[in-house]
Amino acid sequence: MSTFVVTYDLIKSGQNYDCVTAKLRSYGYYCHLQGSVWIIKSEKSAAQIRDNLKLCLDANDKLFVATLTGEAAWIGHSDKISKWIKENT
Repeated sequence: MSTFVVTYDLIKSGQNYDCVTAKLRSYGYYCHLQGSVWIIKSEKSAAQIRDNLKLCLDANDKLFVATLTGEAAWIGHSDKISKWIKENT
C-alpha cells in the first residue's frame, strides 16, 4: 500500500466538495491535512486515484496526486494529525 498526497482547487462554478471528500474518505486510510490537501493510503496508482476523483471535477478544476515517500517535515498541525503522518508515511 502506498501513501499519496492529494491536492485540489475547485474553481468557482459547480464546486463539488462533498463528492471529492466522500471519495477521499472512501480510501479508508486518510488524513485531511489542511484545506484542500489530503494524505491517503491506497493500493491504487496515482493515475487511478486521479481518475476516480476527476468524476467530481469541472473542466476548470485542478487536481494533483503524487506518491509521498521519504522525508517529511511540518509545523502547526494537531497531535492527532502529526501522529497519523508519522505512522503512515
